[in-house]
Amino acid sequence: MTMPLAHIIIIPIVLPLLVGAALLLFRDQHKVGKAIATGGTMAALIVISVALLFLTGSGGDEGWLGVYLLGNWSPIFGIVLVADRAAAVMLTLTSVLGAAAMTFASARWNGAGPHFHSLFLFLIAGVNGAFLTGDLFNLFVFFEIMLAASYGLLLHASTVAKVRSGLHYIAINLVASSVFLIGVSLIYGVTGTLNMAELAMRAPEIADADRMLFEVGAAVLGTAFLIKAGMWPLCFWLPSAYSAAVSPVAAIFAILSKVGIYIVWRLSLLIFGLETGPSAGLTQNWLLIGGLATLVFGSVGVLASQSLARLTSYAVIVSSGTMLVAIGIGGVEVAAGAFYYMVGSTLALAALFMLVELIERGRMAGADVLAVTMEAFGFEDEDALPDEEEVGIPIPGKLALLGISFIACALLIAGMPPFSGFIAKFAMLTGIIGIHTGGVDTPIAATDWAAAALLIISGLAVLIAMLRGGINTFWATREDMTPTIGVVEIVPITVLIGACLALTIFAGPAMGYFEAAAAELHNPIAYVHGVVSSPSVPYPGRGALP
Repeated sequence: MTMPLAHIIIIPIVLPLLVGAALLLFRDQHKVGKAIATGGTMAALIVISVALLFLTGSGGDEGWLGVYLLGNWSPIFGIVLVADRAAAVMLTLTSVLGAAAMTFASARWNGAGPHFHSLFLFLIAGVNGAFLTGDLFNLFVFFEIMLAASYGLLLHASTVAKVRSGLHYIAINLVASSVFLIGVSLIYGVTGTLNMAELAMRAPEIADADRMLFEVGAAVLGTAFLIKAGMWPLCFWLPSAYSAAVSPVAAIFAILSKVGIYIVWRLSLLIFGLETGPSAGLTQNWLLIGGLATLVFGSVGVLASQSLARLTSYAVIVSSGTMLVAIGIGGVEVAAGAFYYMVGSTLALAALFMLVELIERGRMAGADVLAVTMEAFGFEDEDALPDEEEVGIPIPGKLALLGISFIACALLIAGMPPFSGFIAKFAMLTGIIGIHTGGVDTPIAATDWAAAALLIISGLAVLIAMLRGGINTFWATREDMTPTIGVVEIVPITVLIGACLALTIFAGPAMGYFEAAAAELHNPIAYVHGVVSSPSVPYPGRGALP
């Protein structure tokens, strides 16, 4: 790998940081210019992430591993960024979501509070850094950049509900940051390193007397990320926070839970994989049980929700539970389906968050609660006479467009055929069954049966809740309550749904890429060797730095 090519790895972090810092120098009244600068940055990030997507997939089965040494120090001592297939997928997903959310926000929300564009770009930089970093210390740094920006974005266009939810969100994440530091300290005290690849090499060699302390440190560290991932019972803050945020912020927040999922996924396979000695497989059972509980909690939550925003927030928890179940079960086939599901569900959830705002514009306050109450108690309009009832109701074009988009999001999130959600869940279910078909004496475990059942039941719960919400919304909305919709608001929603449909149409190539990414995660030898053996670049006449 030549140095000019390696520099592409750091651009997804440096570019949004520099542009975000530069935008702080201008007043918020210049929101058009700021929107253009932010939009251009997100467009550049899409190009760069797609380039990394192709680069990491260009090396055949082994792939292309990009290692970038900041300061040209040895990766054991210095800061290192690593790009592989999994990181490239997450970078691309973040860039697409960020571009869609920023386009939607440019219609009205980018001027509703101070420094929206800078906070947004800092959030993107923190998320990208978390996906690319190769050591735990800088993972903490990027984690804090991401969280600090999310605090300001959650309180954007402050209302009483946003402030209340924002204070809870800040308190929970400050606790998570403290837990993170405790876990990192314990791991460093035992191993003497925070480099992820070096940790994978040293984990099997830890003395028996220190192994318990190492495992406790890993558990404490994992708890910090599981809070962000939304695993039950650590997810009590998520529905209130996500439903209170303005819609473009909630849309980009859909990727934040995946940051926790991604880090837990990578570290569990890197440090506690099959070749890591006595600690091998330590996290799998806990993640599986936690994922099953999260699926149950999320399914009950979507059924109990009386507003579309809260329903969507609980659907995020269902998505997290599905991913945790897949990580807990293990296996490349299950992981490939989980990758496919993560991308499709995150795109659909972000589209739904933005769609909910457009739907709610044309409805009275409390309409969802009123509709559910009338349905529960069987109230009817007693003044309506049989001969006065209308046969059919004219549907305005805007409502028809919103309804079609809502149906598409519902089918995608619920995992109904023939869309990408169904393909992903079918791949995961096939992988679960396939794990136990290697021999006659390998029956499917009870937890795997429970996982397969809950993957189906959770989809049914989401479908029922979305169907009820759609009926109460579109069948009860009067023509004179049709919302005003701008082109820049409906286009990003359409693009995200179109991306999900493209995943369905090109399911074969997409699944092939995700299988290769899952295989890299489950067999991290190439990752470890590529990072540890990456040489620093010699300086003319001086040799390489240590």
